[in-house]
Amino acid sequence: MVQPVPETINFPAEEEQILKIWKELDCFQECLKQSKNKPRYTFYDGPPFATGLPHYGHILAGTIKDIVTRFAHQSGFSVERRFGWDCHGLPVEYEIDKTLGIKGPEDVAKMGIAEYNRHCRSIVMRYSGEWETAITRLGRWIDFKNDYKTLYPSFMESVWWVFKQLYDKGLVYRGVKVMPFSTACNTPLSNFEAHQNYKDVQDPSVIVTFPLEEDENISLVAWTTTPWTLPSNLAVCVSPEYQYVKIKEISSGNIYIIMEARLVALFKSDTEYNILERFKGIALKGKKYKPLFDYFLECKETGAFSVLVDNYVKEEEGTGVVHQAPYFGADDFRVCVDYGIIQKDSSPVCPVDASGCFTAEVKDFAGQYVKDADKNIIKYLKDKGRLVHCSTFNHNYPFCWRSDTPLIYKAVPSWFVRVEHMVDKLLENNDKCYWVPEFVREKRFGNWLKDARDWAISRNRYWGTPIPLWVSEDFEEVVCVGSVAELEDLSGIKIEDLHRESVDHITIPSHGGKGVLRRVSEVFDCWFESGSMPYAQVHYPFENRREFEDSFPADFIAEGIDQTRGWFYTLLVLSTALFGKPPFRNVIVNGLVLASDGQKMSKRKKNYPDPINIVNKYGADALRLYLINSPVVRAENLRFKEDGVRDVLKDVFLPWYNAYRFLIQNVQKLQKEEGIQFLYNESTVEDSNNIMDKWILSFTQSLIQFFKTEMEAYRLYTVVPRLVKFVDMLTNWYVRMNRKRLKGETGTEDCERALETLFAVLFYMCRLMAPFTPFITELMYQNLRHLIDPSSVENKDTSCIHYLMLPQVRESIIDRRIETAVAQMQSVIELGRVIRDRKTLPVKYPLKEVVVIQKDSEALEEIRSLEKYILEELNVRQLTLSTDKDKYGIRLKAEPDHMVLGKRLKGAFKSVAAAIKGLQSVQLEEFQKSGSIIVEGHELHEEDLRLMYTFDASTAGSAQYEAHSDFQALVLLDVTPDQSMVDEGVAREVINRIQKLRKKAHLVPSDEITIYYSSQPTGEYLDNVIKNHTDFILGTVKSSLKLYPVPNSAEIIIQEKTQLKGSNLDLTLAKGTSDVGALPLGLNCAYVNLKVSVDGKKQDGVILLENPRGDNIVNLIKLKNMIISIFRLQTSKLAIFHEKKELTNETDLMILSGKTVYVTAGTAPEAIIQSENLLCKYVNLQLVNAKPQECLKGTVGAILLENPAGDTGLTYPGLLHETAKVFGLRSKKLRLCLDDAKAEGITNDSSLKLLNTKTIYIHVLPRTAES
Repeated sequence: MVQPVPETINFPAEEEQILKIWKELDCFQECLKQSKNKPRYTFYDGPPFATGLPHYGHILAGTIKDIVTRFAHQSGFSVERRFGWDCHGLPVEYEIDKTLGIKGPEDVAKMGIAEYNRHCRSIVMRYSGEWETAITRLGRWIDFKNDYKTLYPSFMESVWWVFKQLYDKGLVYRGVKVMPFSTACNTPLSNFEAHQNYKDVQDPSVIVTFPLEEDENISLVAWTTTPWTLPSNLAVCVSPEYQYVKIKEISSGNIYIIMEARLVALFKSDTEYNILERFKGIALKGKKYKPLFDYFLECKETGAFSVLVDNYVKEEEGTGVVHQAPYFGADDFRVCVDYGIIQKDSSPVCPVDASGCFTAEVKDFAGQYVKDADKNIIKYLKDKGRLVHCSTFNHNYPFCWRSDTPLIYKAVPSWFVRVEHMVDKLLENNDKCYWVPEFVREKRFGNWLKDARDWAISRNRYWGTPIPLWVSEDFEEVVCVGSVAELEDLSGIKIEDLHRESVDHITIPSHGGKGVLRRVSEVFDCWFESGSMPYAQVHYPFENRREFEDSFPADFIAEGIDQTRGWFYTLLVLSTALFGKPPFRNVIVNGLVLASDGQKMSKRKKNYPDPINIVNKYGADALRLYLINSPVVRAENLRFKEDGVRDVLKDVFLPWYNAYRFLIQNVQKLQKEEGIQFLYNESTVEDSNNIMDKWILSFTQSLIQFFKTEMEAYRLYTVVPRLVKFVDMLTNWYVRMNRKRLKGETGTEDCERALETLFAVLFYMCRLMAPFTPFITELMYQNLRHLIDPSSVENKDTSCIHYLMLPQVRESIIDRRIETAVAQMQSVIELGRVIRDRKTLPVKYPLKEVVVIQKDSEALEEIRSLEKYILEELNVRQLTLSTDKDKYGIRLKAEPDHMVLGKRLKGAFKSVAAAIKGLQSVQLEEFQKSGSIIVEGHELHEEDLRLMYTFDASTAGSAQYEAHSDFQALVLLDVTPDQSMVDEGVAREVINRIQKLRKKAHLVPSDEITIYYSSQPTGEYLDNVIKNHTDFILGTVKSSLKLYPVPNSAEIIIQEKTQLKGSNLDLTLAKGTSDVGALPLGLNCAYVNLKVSVDGKKQDGVILLENPRGDNIVNLIKLKNMIISIFRLQTSKLAIFHEKKELTNETDLMILSGKTVYVTAGTAPEAIIQSENLLCKYVNLQLVNAKPQECLKGTVGAILLENPAGDTGLTYPGLLHETAKVFGLRSKKLRLCLDDAKAEGITNDSSLKLLNTKTIYIHVLPRTAES
């Protein structure tokens, strides 16, 4: 049965209840079961690390994934959603090294890899419980039980298989990579580690000469802050585009080549040099120079000691000439490889050992620590005449987070996957993927792919998937292993696990007479593992081969824009190398969530609110909708603001909830007052002739059409604003403009049509919004589903909204003409509201006329068709439509914005301002359309001037018009003062105060109350307005309105003292109605007529379903017991029928009030006769001067004078006793009267037969009084 909806709601608390329902019903698993045989939709979830807690970036990406996969399920697909965990790599090792105080490889060697990895394994899933709790709380449905972890042996084996495929294709080679290197720990670090510990330091800054071979009197000059790299110099690099100069230093006569923009690096004044020649950097390409040192002269054969060009050289620092030590700088390495000076797999020019000391190759500085050698190298260069300038340089520099010593950049051996040869294929496959937004594919990701370099996939670490290469000592013999079975076959050893401690000791016999082959020490970079997840998560190709191949590529993935160089890239590289095709068809890329000040969110700075606190405060739905309805889904950045989440509640959820509550209230009211049981059946519902019903239904179907198109195109950023706008259309337009219809004030049939329309729209809306806001839609659906006709339900299980498919578009309902007409009407109303706001004229105060001027006569006719809504919403008496604005003497006038233009135009402002004021109406109308205008040679825009409408008084007559326009329609409001309208506005103010008081007391429309008021001083303006507008006030508040004093017997609900129009207005709301005429006609209480055919006898009677009204509600069990007692039946097995349908425990008996039911011993009645009249005589009861007792509340009740029909045994003492029992007043003395004033009392001598249908007033007497 549908439940009443409370006035207030705690969204987070309600979400917790929904989570319980989902858990009890196991809804997610049930969804998967229901869709098992449907077409498959493949989704890959990128694996996060579980060594930290989820942040807003995870929540955002997770929400996008949840929305799209829920939509896919509701569109008729089977969607497997497995959670993944990235378990290997540096984030785990970093935590262990901190905990155990490990500084370098020696510490791990002492401990042993097995022990080290045991510690790593123990913390891998440290926060997995918190992750599952947080993700579940956020409403995301994903399978944690059937997850994948990169540490599973099955996953690792598939990674080995991927690598072997690449190796067999000749795509794997051993080379070097320039990486951050800790000389204290003797180990390379990842960029992640290198960014952990930056410090401000002072380093030497030197400028040295590189004399040209063609003329040693001319020297290139290069700058560096790492003099220790100069012995390894193999080239210099300049920018091809920037301007360079050949200059002569006046003081020394030396001739130098330097970037013109960087002359400041060498000279303080332009008087210190003469410019001899200017040229672009490209002119220097290929020129040879004299090396600084003679250590690596053999490299000259491959083109060393020459000028290279590359765009990475900038004009911000240095001399514009960059010295190249390719094995100590990533750009240096790249450029030198591009020019063939070095080869990727050639022997490196890297004369620095793991401790940061020069090797014997650098004979002059051998054994010296590189940083200590700086001063000696500078002295050497000075002695050789190659030093131009020496100073110090302050900058931010990376330090080792473990040893707190400066890092160097140094080439280290690494295993690579060849990528550069397949750039064209990568770009081709990228073009086959659908990216949202599009620019990420073309720009950010496409540009990254164009410059793709071979991928270094190895790490000199411990906790990861070991690279499955077994090699001889000289690396001449290499065996690549692609599976556990292959390793077992080659080694003869049973394999249980694939981590280093389990495989490092395994050897393979050499087939080339080189003894035994041992595994290389490196492990895979964790990006190689995550890039392999499409295959490894299903243990391909060892298992699930067909399932994988049938569902690859994935239909959908989503991650942040930072993954363009991470997961998106590694997925594409591996799938292209393995299968020649892309790994996914569709991808949504989100931007980054920043702190409110635009900075990166930082735990240390505490510059953002904890996500779980936000969820506990506002609810997960609010956070989800805030994130999704923001620029972040267009791959732009979002500055997170808590106020934005709060506004979602205020602007979206509360209006939506109130519309839902209003529907339920009025459905229950219809059932209670009219006995009409509301059940919605889309296929049998009657068409409504009401234009607003047609509009909102058409608007809804248009939304469904748009929703499906855009969601299928993965454009969440267009869908969500439309859904939010729809909430506004429903609540602020449809519901508000149809309140009277929905409340039944325009007739029962019209009420039913309006309720059916509102129900249909809310039900559609819940299904559309379910993927976005899974909690609030479930909350509403759990109640709404009781109003759905069971015969119309197609789904087998409808106990959860997320089981339902999305509604199909009903194109026959779409009426673009009506939608356009209502849009025109809304524009008129909004323009009118702006005028009212501008003139401080509340809508409560009626105005005489609204004039709508529009060139399009068809548009005017559409507006005319909705005239009554415009008049109601703007509270005006008359609507006038016209195509002729000249008739009203309307002219546009402009005023300059003094602050904006004065600041910009300075001296020219005066003449421009005068010209603005002289602009003609025609010119300004054109400006309205175009948004710009030229005045006195200056282009002006909307922010530069203010437009106003003026009226020709002789044309407009006595009316005082105010105008506003949206450049299509022009709206005029007659704001001429009128006393009668002002009076009505004050009466509306009184109504508003009463209604606010009702709301404050949490009353619902069906609550019967009496309103008492006092306006002091009596006879003043406010008092007279209330008296003159009593009928108007009563027609709205639908309750008795009485002057003070409030009777002592009144049960006061709420009181308020306020001021209005200079008078004191006191209001009191009391329970019940004090007017006899206000009592409903007929019996005060709900009842059913009875036709009893049991024990061979036929009897008639009545059962009161409540007594007093609202109390002692009868259910089916109680009803049967009452029948047995009243009719003195011998059997206890009764069946009760209404229109041949047997009543059950689920039947709401109150709906049957006034109807006839049949009572038998079990068989259905043969003939049905509905009695219009009450079958027994009765009296109504009204408690006057006391409150009911014994936990009762009602003050209105009834007593049957006979029951069964014809049994008239009731006496006066019996009447007195029964009356006391009804109100719980059995210990009180009562006086029964036929009037409120006690003038006509009922006594022992009164004829009870004559009381039929009358009302008895009950007075409780003081203890000393005589009754």
